[in-house]
Amino acid sequence: MLSGRAFRAQLVMQGQRELFDYWLYSAGKRLMPARSDLDPLKVPRLLPHIGLIDFRDGFDRGLFRLAGTRLRDIYGQELTGKKVREVFGGRCGAYWARIHHRMARTRLPAHGVVRGPAAGRDHVVLFWLRLPLSDDGGRVDRILCLDAAGPSVAEEDSQAFASCNYPRVQPGPVSPALGVQFG
Repeated sequence: MLSGRAFRAQLVMQGQRELFDYWLYSAGKRLMPARSDLDPLKVPRLLPHIGLIDFRDGFDRGLFRLAGTRLRDIYGQELTGKKVREVFGGRCGAYWARIHHRMARTRLPAHGVVRGPAAGRDHVVLFWLRLPLSDDGGRVDRILCLDAAGPSVAEEDSQAFASCNYPRVQPGPVSPALGVQFG
């Protein structure tokens, strides 16, 4: 099981660490913050890479409430207003469903790297971060996303990256008591 510091140490992109720190700070002593605890203006540089998935009506009806402009480049379509199953369909659907359902069950953040995050986007190497949000402090009702495309990978190097077909997410617990500082 990972502590919050160990989880943070695994985040390879500065933007991931910034958003994780802000999320942790916003949670205070709670396991996760509510959507109302977050102020997007606190992380303006990250806004093009941020998405918000709403699961208040259940995971089968998940909906992208907002999606930054860079997500359109990554996924090849505008995501705002789209159902999660429309965006993450085909062979990638099961991968993302496992991540989102595990987050609902564990109430813990998750991160990873995947090649081909959505149908027809096999050329994209995605560094992703998912952070749970809860209005009632217990049930995950939204997921804050940060998605950033990495450099293209030559075909012979592609084995270094996961594919939507098989990776498993292994998030660890995050302790709000770790006191990560946010400046």
